[in-house]
Amino acid sequence: MTTHASEPALKPDRPQFSSGPTVKFPGWSLDKLKTDSLGRSHRSALGKSRLKYAIDLSKELLGVPEDYLVGIMPASDTGALECAMWTMLDPARPATVAAWESFGNVWIQDAVKQLKLPKLTTLDADYGEIPDLHGIPQDNDVVFTWNGTTSGAKIPGTDWLAPGREGVTINDATSAVFAMEMDWPKLDATTYSWQKVMGSEAQHGMLILSPKAVERIESYDPAWPLPKLFRLKKGDKLNRAIFEGATINTPSMLATEDYIAALEWAKSIGGRQALFERANANAKIVTDWIEATPWVRNMVADPQKRTNTGVCFRFQGDWYDSLSADEQAAVPKTIAKMLEERDVGYDFNGYRDAPPSLRIWCGGTLEREDLKRLLPWIEWAYERVKAGA
Repeated sequence: MTTHASEPALKPDRPQFSSGPTVKFPGWSLDKLKTDSLGRSHRSALGKSRLKYAIDLSKELLGVPEDYLVGIMPASDTGALECAMWTMLDPARPATVAAWESFGNVWIQDAVKQLKLPKLTTLDADYGEIPDLHGIPQDNDVVFTWNGTTSGAKIPGTDWLAPGREGVTINDATSAVFAMEMDWPKLDATTYSWQKVMGSEAQHGMLILSPKAVERIESYDPAWPLPKLFRLKKGDKLNRAIFEGATINTPSMLATEDYIAALEWAKSIGGRQALFERANANAKIVTDWIEATPWVRNMVADPQKRTNTGVCFRFQGDWYDSLSADEQAAVPKTIAKMLEERDVGYDFNGYRDAPPSLRIWCGGTLEREDLKRLLPWIEWAYERVKAGA
């Protein structure tokens, strides 16, 4: 470990390390956003064309199969994911909801307390772990989170999902898409939000449906009330206009233009493969530092399950272990506060429900040099905290 008696000389140019909303793409500025659609109805020809362009560009960049549908949903990833659960999970069918961090546990609570599914199995695991997914029956509907945003643990693969399985798969991919390749043939409903990996504005989510998902929605009428924001059908058929830019409720056209600008930037640098490479390189900087630093450890022990987006790490060692639980919890908070006050790094304390930790976003909109500059500052702050400064 390098010892820093004085403050490091260089600060990150962009100190935004939040895991959502994440940092804007390099070179972002307000004047890059088109404004012709502002002040216009989202149902005008112009408004619908911009929404449809956002859908089409998302589908292109993500490599979504041609026969899948992509739609813009209200209420971010949460709205999109809960819409899929409310409209697709039939109480007459067996279902499994798997979770290993905060948001996945919300989906478990939805299934248990709100939908009250009678044939439900829940799987969970501690932060940094993944439950055994291989035992999930292939006729079960399944809800899972591809990448644990608050734990840094991702699924290592999809071999536990059989091709052509009977049950539908509902995949919360909000901190995975644009950073990890999706196995589309095995995914029936996939959701994400603009403000995560692409660093765009919040409140809008995306819902991607396979033909099997469409069939389930059209053949199943839920017994529970559906709020308007979840109503995907018109009569007995899926309202396909939703997947052509006719949103269920009024979207922000400014947020839409911001998302489009991010997508166009991604396309200009080489598309999703370039984003994957950027995220992998960024995460390697942080994970290599963790491995070389004796007083921290990756929250995820298995390298095959480690994320390349929100890398989470905990503290360890004789000094840290000698602290009380409250004192241990204060260490990452104090470090994050010290560096925020110095405009070195913002919003990289661990999630509020996670074990005491730091979480550094490494997605493709972040620059490697900023990560390289942040890490010596964390070392410096840790030394100050340890010394009682």
